[in-house]
Amino acid sequence: MNIVLGVTGSIAAYKAADIISRLKKLGHNIDVILTESGSKIITPLTLQTLSKNKVYMDMFEEITPQEVKHISLAEKADLVLIAPATANIIGKIAHGIADDFLSTVVMAAANQAPIYIAPAMNTNMYENPIVQENIEKLKSLGYQFIEPKESMLACGTLGKGALADVDVIVDIVEGSMK
Repeated sequence: MNIVLGVTGSIAAYKAADIISRLKKLGHNIDVILTESGSKIITPLTLQTLSKNKVYMDMFEEITPQEVKHISLAEKADLVLIAPATANIIGKIAHGIADDFLSTVVMAAANQAPIYIAPAMNTNMYENPIVQENIEKLKSLGYQFIEPKESMLACGTLGKGALADVDVIVDIVEGSMK
């Protein structure tokens, strides 16, 4: 299966390395899109080494003139997974904002591949009525959510908002193939 993995600027971005590693061991091809804020937490080199593919960050950097990469990646995707997903990317998608590589791929893939979103953020952010409204809107449009867990968060708060366990994420991706 061809999986497009979006990695955003949550502190949980480092867990993307484990997600990639486990999905690769299961035989999947992983194309990674790393947001600018995500690159402040985990490097493109780490994700490229694990995925064995170029990591995409800049939607205006075209690799070949014969294709528009954000469209060709969307068409190639059997599944799109955003893990971790920040309130920012959830809000962008919910409101049709496509202003970076990840959001443009999601917009282009939404009608042809399942999209799984695994939120990871502070409890207060996750429980914010605007974020919850955005999540409900996306669910009503067919987007799948992998619920965050309750845990001690990076900010020192105990609450819901931690990225789901990597095992849970990988199991859900695997289960979607059946």
